[in-house]
Amino acid sequence: MPRYCILFLLQLVLLCGIQASATAADDTTIYVINKGDTLWGLSEKFLNDPKFWPDLWSKNQEITNPHLIYPGQRLRFVDGKLEIVREAAAPKAVESTPVIEQPHEVAEERTFTVRGNEGGLLEEDAVHSGIILASQHGRVLVGEEDTVFTDIGTNRQGTEGQQYTILNSSAVIRHPVTNEKLGKRVVPLGSLQLARVTESGSRAIINKSYREIAPGSLLVPYRNLERREISLKVAARSLSGMIVESYAGNNALAQGDVVYLDLGANHGVEEGNLLYVVREVVMDNMPVDPDTVILPHEVVGAVVVVQVGKRTSTALVIKSIDAIFKKDMVMSAPR
Repeated sequence: MPRYCILFLLQLVLLCGIQASATAADDTTIYVINKGDTLWGLSEKFLNDPKFWPDLWSKNQEITNPHLIYPGQRLRFVDGKLEIVREAAAPKAVESTPVIEQPHEVAEERTFTVRGNEGGLLEEDAVHSGIILASQHGRVLVGEEDTVFTDIGTNRQGTEGQQYTILNSSAVIRHPVTNEKLGKRVVPLGSLQLARVTESGSRAIINKSYREIAPGSLLVPYRNLERREISLKVAARSLSGMIVESYAGNNALAQGDVVYLDLGANHGVEEGNLLYVVREVVMDNMPVDPDTVILPHEVVGAVVVVQVGKRTSTALVIKSIDAIFKKDMVMSAPR
């Protein structure tokens, strides 16, 4: 081959390499975090894939709040990926890399509002205080300011003026895999106050009702069921469990639904913990033995724990990328 042809080809290869480098640089964007930014929102904005944010959080321990990064931090978006720019690495950004600057402010903590009547599972060892025996005049359904009679007397430490929360009573919920009894599904109906107490019973006035109340409703020590804010908190230990039931009893669930988990205080769960809803990836006709390949979980949503029992907890679905079902797994950091 003539020398001039060889030189021409070398120049062409070199030119292509320079263009490829320039293209790679142009595909890089550094974003400076602004107040209120979330991993979910940024992943959706820059990567068109909100499902990427759990992967980012699990691989960056300095992001202590699972839903928020903080102003002043820098994120690099390149080749369809998102990563934290370490402080030492930030000055190395090439001049051609666009930097989206934002005011540096202290980010507010992310919170979620709960109504207080999300309910839960009344576990086997959580003994209720008593039940509503009947209503005045034999009414089937009662509400605020109505009079009812209970089996709470001085023999059950009942005293005049004492308040109790009223719960409905439903069937026992069993674990969908182990068949273990987890507890009765209960939902708060209201509260009452004892007005007159005998040794074995009492008369009470319903002072608050959220739903219709009937004889047979359970009574438990009073709980404040007012609306309140739940702040997100990183789990102190690795958590892995399952959605075992829902508030409405539906099998298919979405954002805004209330679910019950087989994880509680005994497992290290705390109010405010954010957990990912994940599903194992199942592929048909794999060219290799599926038992030899471990695929990443598919992240389908996220829940935040709003109430904790010993072995179970109540959670609110805050994100759903796809339909969520009972028996879906939840964990603190997806594989």
